[in-house]
Amino acid sequence: MKQGHEHITLFSTDYKYKTSNKEEYKMTQLNLKEIKSISYERSKINKGYSDKSLHINLDKSDIDIRDIEAKVKEKFIGGKGYDLWMLWNSVTSDTKWNDPENSICIAPGPLGGTPGYPGGGKSIVTTISPLTSIPIDSNVGGYFGPYKKFAGFDVLEINGKAKEEVVILIDGIKNEIKIFETKGLTDDSYQLSQDLTNYFDKDKPVNISVVSTGAGAKNTLFGCLNFTWYDTGRKMTRYKQAGRGGIGTVLADKKVKAVVARWDSVTFKTNNPAHMEDLKKVTKTHAKEIVALDDKQNKMAKVGTTHLIPIMNDHDCLPVNNFQYGSHVEGNNLGEQYFEKAFHKGFDGCWKGCAVACAHGVKDFVPVSGPYKGKKVFVDGPEYETAAGCGSNLGIFDPSTVVEINFYCDAYGLDTISVGTSIGFVMECFERGLITKEHTGGMELYFGNRVAALELLHQMAKGKGFGVIVGQGIRKMKALFAKDFGSDAKMLQDIGMESKGLEFSEYITKESLAQQGGYGLALKGSQHDEAWLIFLDMVHNFMPTFEDKAEALHWFPMFRTWFSLVGLCKLPWNDIVPEDNKDQPEPAKVIKHVGWYADFFSAVTGRKVDADGLVAMSEVVYNFQRLFNLKMGFGTREHDTIPYRAMGPVTPEEYESRQDRYDTELTKKYKTDVSGMDTEQKVKILRENREAQYVNLVDAVYLRRGWTENGIPTVETVKRLGLDFPEIMELLKANGVK
Repeated sequence: MKQGHEHITLFSTDYKYKTSNKEEYKMTQLNLKEIKSISYERSKINKGYSDKSLHINLDKSDIDIRDIEAKVKEKFIGGKGYDLWMLWNSVTSDTKWNDPENSICIAPGPLGGTPGYPGGGKSIVTTISPLTSIPIDSNVGGYFGPYKKFAGFDVLEINGKAKEEVVILIDGIKNEIKIFETKGLTDDSYQLSQDLTNYFDKDKPVNISVVSTGAGAKNTLFGCLNFTWYDTGRKMTRYKQAGRGGIGTVLADKKVKAVVARWDSVTFKTNNPAHMEDLKKVTKTHAKEIVALDDKQNKMAKVGTTHLIPIMNDHDCLPVNNFQYGSHVEGNNLGEQYFEKAFHKGFDGCWKGCAVACAHGVKDFVPVSGPYKGKKVFVDGPEYETAAGCGSNLGIFDPSTVVEINFYCDAYGLDTISVGTSIGFVMECFERGLITKEHTGGMELYFGNRVAALELLHQMAKGKGFGVIVGQGIRKMKALFAKDFGSDAKMLQDIGMESKGLEFSEYITKESLAQQGGYGLALKGSQHDEAWLIFLDMVHNFMPTFEDKAEALHWFPMFRTWFSLVGLCKLPWNDIVPEDNKDQPEPAKVIKHVGWYADFFSAVTGRKVDADGLVAMSEVVYNFQRLFNLKMGFGTREHDTIPYRAMGPVTPEEYESRQDRYDTELTKKYKTDVSGMDTEQKVKILRENREAQYVNLVDAVYLRRGWTENGIPTVETVKRLGLDFPEIMELLKANGVK
């Protein structure tokens, strides 16, 4: 590496860029003061790895390139594994999310950046979450992760805090890394990324990927990151989000305006795979199946994940009015029947050549509120989570309102899941009299009030009004409403849909014990990507027994973790399945695809593995993350709880909406004579039984995972996985595990 001397240069440029989808141009001036620059010798990618890490300390504007040790590579694989290891060594047990030593780590994994393989371009971002105080990880598309790796770095770590706002450039074409101080750049994440894309490569914008956030991240605890890719067909910058847990809030707190990666062409050779012909074969096989079967199954290349709306609505799993109910007569308005027509036609892969191509958008949308009111924009999305969380969960069944909320969340850098679940919570609090207009600044936050929902969103972004409170997330709102407003703390706890401080993603789990465990036992909080069992449990009935559910809560989190180790999207695994999958011994696992993934990993890395080998890789990192939670003061049974609404009906109205089902359960399963009982009595008895059932599930899962009764990996488990580092053994001892 060649260390360049520190120098200061003022860059000022005027240029024209195309806004959104319109043939309009606007003049923008950027002022970037270069405060640090180094040139480096780019490490050649070998079998999916550069074996280098890039560390940027904002306190001193230091740029440091290090070798990744072979033992770290062997144990942590890449992606989230690398992120967690870097973060573990950066923070102490006392580190808070806004301390300088908290790091943001981004890694794509060894398979990330493979063109043509379905879902082959993911990045994984990790930090200590403002909402949960434990590691949060988010799996995100866009070009940044692969571009950064091809520029020479398997993982990027950013820590410290800048004195002024900065832009970081990782230029793999010129082999330069630069830090710029800047003032006056827009807080609009959409415009910012367009500006920077054109600034750093106006002649070939496809070479640029930008990571940024927006104004909302500065004023809430659930800011997201926007990762870009340049859509060459539409000639515009597009976006995917690392949404969960407030990673954007951490970036904003560090005063990082954006991180930019620059790279040029990508082919199969760019990852320098160990076995090129094997890679081509498995890529062609999987992509060919996607093309042949997607239109017959879920039509994701046409409607993305909005195909889930009618399925969830039909199976009583679609969140309605803050997760009170699971279906609505207007629910399908938010699904594929609308968006197949609304989505703009064209290729929509968020990585090069992905056959799933599910990253759709709405062209020429005109918002009715906020700074873009009356202007045509292109909206990336919505996906299922946004349509459900910011639609049905708010009692809003107008798809245009959902599209507008989606657009502004992205522009403001806000997580649509936390936004939707938090607004749903305050709407129910308002309707139940737990908060009033005196608290909301005069807003009538009843379900279905789309004007109020939009106003609240804009308040969050501005850091004004009641939006300041909502932007703190449900856990903090529950405490504040009880302490300052005199609200019923027990009711708040029952209806506040968060676990470990993270707002629930958008599935009704009252009738799915498996998904209850999937949310409560998830390491980072109630996000479905670790154990998305609702579909397998409620739609396909693949796990009918208690034992099936407990086993699923071991295998599925382990295997799903693997995607975040290697830089892949999970959708091609089990959203589009082989035609004979239903006839296989374990159809829920889609074993044929698991075998293909093992072949894919072996072809790129040269490390021969089978399906069990993939799960074994994940088990190491999964248990390490659990131990990381323990290091931060969490990671025990008391933190694996969920609000009762996730288990069963809180109110008589909820019970009566499924009365036949609940009466039958009490009578047959729990041998209770319900004749003569009023609804409140039945709610109480059902609750006692369902809470006991959840405890039993947690016990069974802990045992299966090799954890203690308090949810801590045992010494035997830690040694078996090779995690018996001195610091971890001391951690176990301090927590009574010997």
